Amino acid sequence: MKFWNDRYASVDLAYGSAPNLWLVDQVPRIRPGGRVLSLGEGEGRNAVWLATQGFSVVAVDASSVGLEKAQRLAAQRGVVIKTIVDDLATFRPSPGAYDAVVSIFVHLPPVYRATVHRAAEHALKPGGWVIVEAFTPRQLGLASGGPKQAAWLYEPATLRADFAGVAWEALDEVEVELDEGPFHQGRAAVVRGTGQRRG
Repeated sequence: MKFWNDRYASVDLAYGSAPNLWLVDQVPRIRPGGRVLSLGEGEGRNAVWLATQGFSVVAVDASSVGLEKAQRLAAQRGVVIKTIVDDLATFRPSPGAYDAVVSIFVHLPPVYRATVHRAAEHALKPGGWVIVEAFTPRQLGLASGGPKQAAWLYEPATLRADFAGVAWEALDEVEVELDEGPFHQGRAAVVRGTGQRRG
């Protein structure tokens, strides 16, 4: 995880302190006061915001440097989040424990992507929500961030297959203007989804 520890080593926040706009838009669906698991949380912008909205948040990331910054941001905002330093390839959340799972720009190698997504789905209570935003292969022609390997980028069909037990309310590829810290700036090709685990 040297890459991410190095990226988060700066005093500045790589992706800013404001929450992802798709997440903000979708969060009213989550049960008030519910338990939320945020995958690949990094420096905490989404987890901390969720905590300010009254949710009980567990943030997981392989970067200890990122999660230390997440805890500092939580303290500055006067909220508490639980952080877990773990590799998503091997992290297995408790089944049926969460009202929502959040995955914002979490790009995984194909060798374990589907396994991580299945574990995330199983972590949801029946009726729990998955909220996801990620880059699509069309992002390769753009300079606003994301992996440079096409296999690490997601199509809507990829997410439908990985989250087979989720009924998607929305799952679309769109172009957006990102303004999320220095590493997510400008026009971007993303897939955005919100779906509910079938009971």
